Amino acid sequence: MRTLKLPSILLAGLALVTFTTAAFAAAPTPFTATYQVSRDGEAMGQATITLKALGNGEYEYSNQIRGTSGLAAMLGANSSDITRFRWNNNAPETESYNSKVSALKTKQRQMLVNWNTKQVSVDEGKGATNYAAEPGMVDRNTMSLALGLALRNGSQNVTLPVGVKQRVEQQQFKVQGTEAVKVPAGSFQAQRVTRTDSDKHFDAWYVPKQFSLPVKMAQSDGGDLTLELVRYSSP
Repeated sequence: MRTLKLPSILLAGLALVTFTTAAFAAAPTPFTATYQVSRDGEAMGQATITLKALGNGEYEYSNQIRGTSGLAAMLGANSSDITRFRWNNNAPETESYNSKVSALKTKQRQMLVNWNTKQVSVDEGKGATNYAAEPGMVDRNTMSLALGLALRNGSQNVTLPVGVKQRVEQQQFKVQGTEAVKVPAGSFQAQRVTRTDSDKHFDAWYVPKQFSLPVKMAQSDGGDLTLELVRYSSP
């Protein structure tokens, strides 16, 4: 593994285009990224995100968050999100997604996608919910990766089909401009992206010509958390 030192770069002159699933080009490169996780400005844990190639166009994307300080450490708060997806028609498509969050109690979610029947099954332990899959559909775990892959190809308005509990949401994102961002990994000129179709807060700062994941992300879905990149390595 070669650890990359993350320099500051300026992204400018990107064409204004609308994302389609055809916008994805080269398949993603495996990586490991470590983030500092905080809530309301207080450090609470560490996230380790990995992408592994399984062969035959199959990938495993894992996001593990461990509470290391404050109340999160006292409660033993941890979460595990693991997605298996395929690279199909130059786009990622979720095949399975498993989520587990542990603190005072444990919450779990399993999503299975049958691409032969084009059906999605979501189970949180109270019986499965089923609905129709859509081409290029990802899940909430891989959404930030899929978004980064779209930005890598110059898109500034992005629509992603995201499978949630009961349906596929057409989530919309827009590049708001370029901003200076400082995180533990270094200083960057990054594209700030916001979600525009929902009142759920989502801001992410990407350097897409280098990395498929954001260098910083703040979101309210799943908890008011901020993730800041600490280090990134790839083969």
